[in-house]
Amino acid sequence: MSLIDGILLTLLNTVACLALPKLLVILSTKRQKTATSEVSNSEMPSFS
Repeated sequence: MSLIDGILLTLLNTVACLALPKLLVILSTKRQKTATSEVSNSEMPSFS
């Protein structure tokens, strides 16, 4: 493996390690919001 290959793999690894946790947080936040809205909608009484 040449020096350039090692540098490119290191940069790729760095980007992946920085981006994946942020992506997981975004996805888990969306799932929690949808679960919360489903629970709150089913518990609210209807007065119509």
